[in-house]
Amino acid sequence: MNTHARHQGFTMVEVLVALVVLAIGLLGIAALYLNSLQAGRTAIYRTEAVALAADLADRVRMNRSAQNAYAAAFTDTEVPVPACETTGGCTDVELATTDLFSWKKAITERLPEGEGQVLVTPPVAAGEPTSYVVTVRWSEVGEVAKVTYQLGFQT
Repeated sequence: MNTHARHQGFTMVEVLVALVVLAIGLLGIAALYLNSLQAGRTAIYRTEAVALAADLADRVRMNRSAQNAYAAAFTDTEVPVPACETTGGCTDVELATTDLFSWKKAITERLPEGEGQVLVTPPVAAGEPTSYVVTVRWSEVGEVAKVTYQLGFQT
């Protein structure tokens, strides 16, 4: 009578295959986590850009008499007027300059390599509204060109 004891349990090959499958699954989870972090960061930047563009649009609407003074290129550097930052008062054009300074400063503080621009198109005929295009752009990780958000409105 030949009695062989049957061994129960896992073989070394089965354990190694299970470890490989588990490692691949964990790598997939890590990649998914990194993608979600990047998407979250991008969403935060886009939200900031929308808020900043809307902020300037509100400032322009509040200061309608200095509409053309809000025109600014990406490379322009505005200087704040001290009288506008106190209760002393200032002219509407000085307020526009101070608004642009504060807005551009906020862009550079909140967005990586952030820049802002405002294009003003005066009305063609009397009674027509002035058109504005507010552009905010910034750098994103993994993007070659800067990401841009534009807001167009009329007053």
